[in-house]
Amino acid sequence: MRRRLINSTLAVVLVVIAVFGVSLVIVETRTISNSAQESVETEAVRLVSIVDSRLLGGDNISAKVLSEQIDRTRYARIEIPGRAPVEIGTRPTGSVIRGHADGEEGETVTVEEARSSINREVGRTLLIIGAVALLAVIAAVLLAVRQANKLASPLTDLAETAERLGSGDPRPRHKRYGVPELDRVADVLDSSAERIARMLTAERRLAADASHQLRTPLTALSMRLEEISATDDLDTVKEEAMVALTQVERLTDVVERLLTNARDPRTGSAVAFDLDEVVKQQIEEWRPAYRSAGRAIVCSGRQGMRAVGTPGAVAQVLAALIENSLMHGGGTVALRTRVTGNQSVIEVTDEGPGVPADLGARIFERTISGRNSTGIGLAVARDLAEADGGRLELLQQQPPVFALFLSREAGTRKAQKDQDRPVR
Repeated sequence: MRRRLINSTLAVVLVVIAVFGVSLVIVETRTISNSAQESVETEAVRLVSIVDSRLLGGDNISAKVLSEQIDRTRYARIEIPGRAPVEIGTRPTGSVIRGHADGEEGETVTVEEARSSINREVGRTLLIIGAVALLAVIAAVLLAVRQANKLASPLTDLAETAERLGSGDPRPRHKRYGVPELDRVADVLDSSAERIARMLTAERRLAADASHQLRTPLTALSMRLEEISATDDLDTVKEEAMVALTQVERLTDVVERLLTNARDPRTGSAVAFDLDEVVKQQIEEWRPAYRSAGRAIVCSGRQGMRAVGTPGAVAQVLAALIENSLMHGGGTVALRTRVTGNQSVIEVTDEGPGVPADLGARIFERTISGRNSTGIGLAVARDLAEADGGRLELLQQQPPVFALFLSREAGTRKAQKDQDRPVR
């Protein structure tokens, strides 16, 4: 790339020098020739005026007297009627430039100068022009090398940054180069590095949380199996077996979520999806559990919304909020979809006592819980939301209102007036 930049810059400079240099040489050559011609003619006119004045005054006219009135490098011939011609200087040979003038007394003055003197002047001019052109070429090469280094070095540096990012090192460099286009690429790479770092952090946290969630049902299942092996009472065996089956179902659900996360690792490739389908899926999945608890789960709000994110991650966030309402809330749980600005919002609320006043925004911190639970579910939900470029917030503490904000699909941001759907 450096060579191409240098060659292109040098080619432009050479073209400019060729166009303007040739034009300048032609103009200067003509100017020097015209100036020499005018000087010779002026010399002839001046000399003839001197001869006229001396003739009128009756003074002597000789080469010795007039030699001081003419340039030593020139030759002059003065022809006066009735007298012998007067010659001043040495007559040049070869090509000459000639000036001629006639006096009032009938005399004629001819001044000649060798064209070689003009050629020497033209040569000096060409030498000066060539020197200037050479300096321009040298300056252009130095400038081209400087510009090539200024552009090529940052590109090499950006390539190394991209390679390092691809090899698994997501640390941003925050290095800028003073070139807007290159700085824009550096901004994008740093943003990508920060995003990848956040996603890797979310993945590690999710793995730790999943390990914790698996450990609890496995421990409970192991205890139930020990109870079954230690008793001979058929009724007790049957009761413990039913409890064990419940634990197996819980364990199966956790494993399925782990497999879903493995298939959809949320590498930042968010897609546009139908938000109604995700909401409907979660309501159908959780409705039996709510029915068993004697409670209801409904949804309302705008239909036909499309958001940008990972459908699996959004489903897990909603599942965490719905499960949180089932375990710690009360009454009917309501999911409401709406639009604010360029974002799609899903609100989850219930009729329970809400979040204690002393917790507030700390409800999303790990190990923070107001009901003696692990305090991991909401923290994981917030990580999943942020990994998709959204956010999870507690809008209201009593009654509790949790809101998941997601970016809207670009084609739907100019949608028509909201159309609310009935409560189901």
